[in-house]
Amino acid sequence: MTTRRVSLPGVGVQYDFTTEHGRRLSVVVHSDGRRFLGFYDADDPDSCVLSVPLSMEEAAAMSHLLDPGPIEAVRTDGIDLVTEHIPVGSRSPYAGRLLGDTRARTRTGASIVAVLRRTGAFPSPGPTFRFAAGDTLVAVGTREGVDALAEIITGG
Repeated sequence: MTTRRVSLPGVGVQYDFTTEHGRRLSVVVHSDGRRFLGFYDADDPDSCVLSVPLSMEEAAAMSHLLDPGPIEAVRTDGIDLVTEHIPVGSRSPYAGRLLGDTRARTRTGASIVAVLRRTGAFPSPGPTFRFAAGDTLVAVGTREGVDALAEIITGG
Protein backbone atom coordinates (compact mmCIF):
# COMPACT_ATOMS: atom_id res chain seq x y z
CA MET A 1 0.00 0.00 0.00
CA THR A 2 1.47 3.34 -1.05
CA THR A 3 0.22 6.90 -0.96
CA ARG A 4 1.57 9.76 -3.04
CA ARG A 5 0.83 13.49 -2.70
CA VAL A 6 0.94 15.67 -5.82
CA SER A 7 0.46 19.44 -5.78
CA LEU A 8 -1.89 20.70 -8.48
CA PRO A 9 -1.12 24.43 -8.94
CA GLY A 10 -4.27 26.51 -9.10
CA VAL A 11 -6.41 23.48 -8.22
CA GLY A 12 -5.31 21.90 -4.94
CA VAL A 13 -3.71 18.59 -4.04
CA GLN A 14 -4.12 15.07 -5.43
CA TYR A 15 -3.55 12.07 -3.18
CA ASP A 16 -2.93 8.80 -5.03
CA PHE A 17 -3.47 5.57 -3.17
CA THR A 18 -2.52 2.08 -4.35
CA THR A 19 -4.15 -0.82 -2.51
CA GLU A 20 -2.50 -4.10 -1.56
CA HIS A 21 -4.18 -5.63 -4.65
CA GLY A 22 -2.70 -2.98 -6.96
CA ARG A 23 -5.90 -0.94 -7.47
CA ARG A 24 -5.35 2.81 -7.77
CA LEU A 25 -7.64 5.46 -6.28
CA SER A 26 -7.14 9.17 -5.92
CA VAL A 27 -8.66 11.99 -3.96
CA VAL A 28 -8.36 15.48 -5.40
CA VAL A 29 -8.81 18.15 -2.74
CA HIS A 30 -9.60 21.48 -4.39
CA SER A 31 -8.51 24.72 -2.75
CA ASP A 32 -12.19 25.59 -2.14
CA GLY A 33 -12.74 22.36 -0.16
CA ARG A 34 -14.44 20.28 -2.87
CA ARG A 35 -13.25 16.71 -3.25
CA PHE A 36 -13.27 14.24 -6.12
CA LEU A 37 -12.77 10.52 -5.70
CA GLY A 38 -11.17 8.92 -8.77
CA PHE A 39 -11.00 5.26 -9.78
CA TYR A 40 -8.37 4.10 -12.27
CA ASP A 41 -8.20 1.31 -14.85
CA ALA A 42 -6.04 -1.58 -13.60
CA ASP A 43 -4.52 -2.01 -17.09
CA ASP A 44 -3.84 1.71 -17.57
CA PRO A 45 -3.01 3.47 -14.28
CA ASP A 46 -3.20 6.88 -16.00
CA SER A 47 -6.78 6.34 -17.19
CA CYS A 48 -9.44 7.52 -14.76
CA VAL A 49 -12.56 5.42 -15.42
CA LEU A 50 -14.80 7.15 -12.89
CA SER A 51 -14.68 10.40 -10.94
CA VAL A 52 -17.16 11.06 -8.13
CA PRO A 53 -17.53 14.61 -6.81
CA LEU A 54 -18.07 14.86 -3.03
CA SER A 55 -19.20 17.88 -1.03
CA MET A 56 -17.32 18.59 2.21
CA GLU A 57 -20.21 17.03 4.14
CA GLU A 58 -20.21 13.91 1.96
CA ALA A 59 -16.43 13.58 2.26
CA ALA A 60 -16.69 13.85 6.06
CA ALA A 61 -19.45 11.23 6.17
CA MET A 62 -17.44 8.88 3.95
CA SER A 63 -14.30 9.32 6.04
CA HIS A 64 -16.26 8.30 9.14
CA LEU A 65 -17.53 5.20 7.36
CA LEU A 66 -14.01 4.27 6.25
CA ASP A 67 -12.54 4.82 9.74
CA PRO A 68 -11.39 1.38 10.98
CA GLY A 69 -12.88 2.12 14.42
CA PRO A 70 -16.06 0.22 15.26
CA ILE A 71 -19.41 1.59 14.10
CA GLU A 72 -21.73 -0.31 16.36
CA ALA A 73 -24.08 0.03 19.27
CA VAL A 74 -22.86 0.04 22.87
CA ARG A 75 -24.93 -2.12 25.23
CA THR A 76 -25.54 -0.74 28.72
CA ASP A 77 -27.86 -2.53 31.16
CA GLY A 78 -30.18 -3.76 28.44
CA ILE A 79 -30.48 -0.33 26.77
CA ASP A 80 -29.12 -0.04 23.25
CA LEU A 81 -27.14 3.16 22.81
CA VAL A 82 -25.45 4.33 19.66
CA THR A 83 -22.83 6.96 19.05
CA GLU A 84 -22.93 8.63 15.67
CA HIS A 85 -21.30 11.51 13.81
CA ILE A 86 -23.81 13.91 12.23
CA PRO A 87 -22.48 16.49 9.75
CA VAL A 88 -23.83 20.04 9.83
CA GLY A 89 -24.13 20.79 6.12
CA SER A 90 -24.38 24.18 4.50
CA ARG A 91 -28.11 23.55 3.98
CA SER A 92 -28.73 22.63 7.61
CA PRO A 93 -31.36 24.83 9.26
CA TYR A 94 -29.01 24.98 12.26
CA ALA A 95 -25.80 26.12 10.52
CA GLY A 96 -24.93 29.39 12.27
CA ARG A 97 -27.46 28.80 15.06
CA LEU A 98 -27.14 27.87 18.72
CA LEU A 99 -27.24 24.30 20.01
CA GLY A 100 -30.07 25.35 22.36
CA ASP A 101 -32.19 26.28 19.32
CA THR A 102 -32.31 22.59 18.33
CA ARG A 103 -33.96 21.50 21.60
CA ALA A 104 -32.29 18.19 20.62
CA ARG A 105 -32.47 16.36 23.93
CA THR A 106 -36.08 17.44 24.59
CA ARG A 107 -37.25 16.53 21.08
CA THR A 108 -35.29 13.29 20.56
CA GLY A 109 -33.77 12.12 23.83
CA ALA A 110 -30.36 12.10 22.10
CA SER A 111 -27.47 14.18 23.41
CA ILE A 112 -24.84 16.12 21.49
CA VAL A 113 -21.73 15.24 23.49
CA ALA A 114 -19.13 16.98 21.32
CA VAL A 115 -18.69 19.09 18.20
CA LEU A 116 -15.77 18.41 15.87
CA ARG A 117 -14.52 21.35 13.85
CA ARG A 118 -11.43 21.78 11.70
CA THR A 119 -9.95 23.96 14.43
CA GLY A 120 -10.49 21.36 17.15
CA ALA A 121 -12.95 19.42 19.25
CA PHE A 122 -15.47 21.01 21.59
CA PRO A 123 -16.55 18.47 24.23
CA SER A 124 -19.81 18.95 26.17
CA PRO A 125 -21.03 22.01 24.26
CA GLY A 126 -23.59 24.12 26.09
CA PRO A 127 -26.81 25.62 24.75
CA THR A 128 -24.98 28.81 23.66
CA PHE A 129 -22.56 26.90 21.40
CA ARG A 130 -22.99 28.14 17.81
CA PHE A 131 -22.86 25.54 15.04
CA ALA A 132 -21.05 26.22 11.77
CA ALA A 133 -21.42 24.54 8.40
CA GLY A 134 -18.79 21.81 8.25
CA ASP A 135 -19.09 20.90 11.94
CA THR A 136 -19.60 17.28 12.88
CA LEU A 137 -21.78 16.53 15.88
CA VAL A 138 -21.03 13.55 18.09
CA ALA A 139 -24.42 12.30 19.28
CA VAL A 140 -25.34 9.60 21.78
CA GLY A 141 -28.77 8.07 22.26
CA THR A 142 -31.08 5.32 21.13
CA ARG A 143 -31.06 4.46 17.44
CA GLU A 144 -34.43 6.19 17.04
CA GLY A 145 -33.30 9.28 18.95
CA VAL A 146 -30.05 9.70 17.01
CA ASP A 147 -31.88 9.17 13.70
CA ALA A 148 -34.43 11.84 14.71
CA LEU A 149 -31.61 14.21 15.68
CA ALA A 150 -29.90 13.66 12.32
CA GLU A 151 -33.16 14.55 10.54
CA ILE A 152 -33.48 17.75 12.60
CA ILE A 153 -29.87 18.81 11.94
CA THR A 154 -29.92 18.01 8.22
CA GLY A 155 -33.38 19.46 7.73
CA GLY A 156 -34.63 16.13 6.36
